[in-house]
Amino acid sequence: MAGRFCRVPLLKYFNVSKVKNVDERKRRITLRHVLTMSTGLEWNEDVAYDDPKNDASLMEAADDWVQYVIDRPMAQEPGKVFNYSSGGSELLAYVFQQETGQDIETYGDKYLFAPLGMDHFWKRTPLGLPDTEGGLFLRTTDLAKIGYLYLHDGMWDGKQIASKDWVKHSLAPSIAAEEGFKYGYKWWLLPRTDRQGYVWMARGFGGQRLMVFPEENLIAVFTGWEILKGEDSGDLRVPSRLLSAVRTQSCDVPQ
Repeated sequence: MAGRFCRVPLLKYFNVSKVKNVDERKRRITLRHVLTMSTGLEWNEDVAYDDPKNDASLMEAADDWVQYVIDRPMAQEPGKVFNYSSGGSELLAYVFQQETGQDIETYGDKYLFAPLGMDHFWKRTPLGLPDTEGGLFLRTTDLAKIGYLYLHDGMWDGKQIASKDWVKHSLAPSIAAEEGFKYGYKWWLLPRTDRQGYVWMARGFGGQRLMVFPEENLIAVFTGWEILKGEDSGDLRVPSRLLSAVRTQSCDVPQ
């Protein structure tokens, strides 16, 4: 099911006559390309947040965020090049509403937040869409629950909250990303240097981090809010430092 859904063309959800810069490459963008940050749309977010050339900031200054994103010209063939795009993440709120007729926050309240006992606040765009590119606020413990859910194949308290198929596809490396990472469906995947497999990461703006070590059954969450200082490569160093600090707890069993 996940594979078939992800092959749906993105422009299915738009009135193409009202979209700028439509060419054959833009017509070939699929939902899989949106999920894997490989739409091929021209997008510059590899600059400081307060840089006037930052497309994320320009999008947030627009009245219609979705229109700003879909109107961008094409720079690459879809699926060929990873390019981090907050705009791509915002497209998903719109696509979800068009596909299901439901607001993604309302849906999430019923099928994710309430079952997992998660408190949240979700900021919205000027046109009322949930801000899926950076507007979801969670407690540290509630963010950790997302890692726990994926660590257990979408199961929570004996109930299947997310399908095993979706979890599997999300955590499969789909494209080479930056700094040696691979990228799945909205998950950063850092190859392990000490064994096969990956550390699963949600790398958020300003220092928000969720790290899942599946082999160790370990979840780590970090929060912070430094948005003007440039990001460093700490995500490459932290996993090994965490693992070296973790010690297996054991006790002697009387013979």
